[in-house]
Amino acid sequence: MNLFLKIFLWFLAAIALMVGVVLFLNWTVQTEPVVSRWRISVRNQTNIYASTAGQIYERQGEAGLNEFLDRIRQAETISEVDVIGENGRMWTSAGVDTAGYQSLIATTLASDDVEFEFSQPATALTAKRFALQNGERYVLIVRWERPRPTPFFGESPLRYIRYGGLLLTALLLCWALAKYISSPIGKIRTATRKLAAGDLSTRVADRVGRRGDELTQLARDFDEMAERIESLVTSQQRLSRDVSHELRSPLARLNVALEIAKQKVNPETKPMLDRIEAESNRLNEMISRLLTLSRLEAGINDFERAEINLKKLVEQTAADADFEAAAKQRAVKITAADECRVVGSEMLIQSAVDNIIRNAVKYTKEDSTVEVELQKVNGKAKIAVRDHGGGVPAAELSNLFKPFYRVGEARDRGTGGMGLGLAIAEQAVKAHQGTITARNIEDGLEIEIILDSKPASGAANGKNTKA
Repeated sequence: MNLFLKIFLWFLAAIALMVGVVLFLNWTVQTEPVVSRWRISVRNQTNIYASTAGQIYERQGEAGLNEFLDRIRQAETISEVDVIGENGRMWTSAGVDTAGYQSLIATTLASDDVEFEFSQPATALTAKRFALQNGERYVLIVRWERPRPTPFFGESPLRYIRYGGLLLTALLLCWALAKYISSPIGKIRTATRKLAAGDLSTRVADRVGRRGDELTQLARDFDEMAERIESLVTSQQRLSRDVSHELRSPLARLNVALEIAKQKVNPETKPMLDRIEAESNRLNEMISRLLTLSRLEAGINDFERAEINLKKLVEQTAADADFEAAAKQRAVKITAADECRVVGSEMLIQSAVDNIIRNAVKYTKEDSTVEVELQKVNGKAKIAVRDHGGGVPAAELSNLFKPFYRVGEARDRGTGGMGLGLAIAEQAVKAHQGTITARNIEDGLEIEIILDSKPASGAANGKNTKA
């Protein structure tokens, strides 16, 4: 569950709880005073009805009493009026069975006050004793409708519209509050992903706005961090580029001096000069790769773009690698080669594929075959290179494309290389808006490149364009 939904539901729950508390308090405040006043009112009315019934019965007899009881029964809040004497005489409402009133009658005859009975939820009985001059005693029983608290939104049909209005208002308010709180977090999260993807110019404080709260401070802290990281990375890239440029001049002079020295070489010094030449070539290659990597990391994409026959490029690169691998008791084999064309720099793509295949040849076991596969899948060109070198620890997979990084067992110069091949391959693929991934397979490592195989506009018919 994302943060927005959590905040939204918590706000909604809080509002629902508040509404529930208000309704409870409203019901409590309304009901208790109403019930108390109602009890006092019906007690007084029952007293008056009982006293009046006795007087009318004394003066007007049974006919007068019946007329009086009928008048009482016409009241809206009274549904039943009965007079029951202890001598067995009864004046009751139509359809009333007084068999269940014996306990109430006995209690009332023994009491001087009005008695209540609340055996039913919607009505209540009151009973009061009155006596005639001849000593006969009677009990007046009245059934009253019990008071009901007025609903919060009234009793009219409009209350349902009011309920809907309250719910809609709560939903809109909760949505607005949740959006207000979570929106900056989403923007910071998006900026964090862009920064992690290599966009060091990402900033977020302007997008968050001037809220003046902790989230604004967090956005500013993020911008400061991003600016510092950009400065450090830019300085490191500039240093690598500048050092590489500066090293090329003394290397060139060293090579000239080496050629002169080789003309005067004697058998004793020739092996040392050969070693110096090999190390010089190795250093020159490393500098060349560093410059290429620095340009790619800096986003300098001024290389020529053209339509490339990827099948031909992969087949040629694999054939060259297979020729060199044969001297190491290894082989390179193409297991699938679909017709694919991409738009980009042939030099960079060839370099990326070559670096990956050579890296696989370097680490695959002797007498094993590096498998190269080119497939067209859903408009994408997929190049997969598999070796049989035992793979790498899972924790190391994300580090394989870092410059100068080598897995622990491959740190010796004889097999470890310079640690730049896969880094250059990754940057070359990214320069073409592609992806490169590494994963362990049964007994080795598979590196996969995915490129867009649809020709870009302006690249048809082999026309060159500048990126």
